[in-house]
Amino acid sequence: MLPPESQFDELLRIAIEHRRIIRLRYRNKLRIVEPHDYGIQNGRLRLLSYQIGGSSSSPLPNWRWMDVDQISDVQLLDRTFEGGRPSPSGKHHKWDQLYVRVKPAKA
Repeated sequence: MLPPESQFDELLRIAIEHRRIIRLRYRNKLRIVEPHDYGIQNGRLRLLSYQIGGSSSSPLPNWRWMDVDQISDVQLLDRTFEGGRPSPSGKHHKWDQLYVRVKPAKA
């Protein structure tokens, strides 16, 4: 698990705080995502994102859970996104510790 003070941690926090789309490699697939929630869930450092492009074995766009220790090659893109999206269930996931969550989209 990456320590929260790592450069990677800082990049994820900046992306979420400023609603920046990121390109990353997850499980050896290039993905383009809107990062939404970042923290510890069930003892694992995780990112909840909305994948909008890149490689996927399921239809896109779609929500994607990512274990941070399997993410590499993170790049902030110049593109931004509106903010939080409604979840299909209408509920947020439970976190052991939530570091940062994207702000809701402006009405």
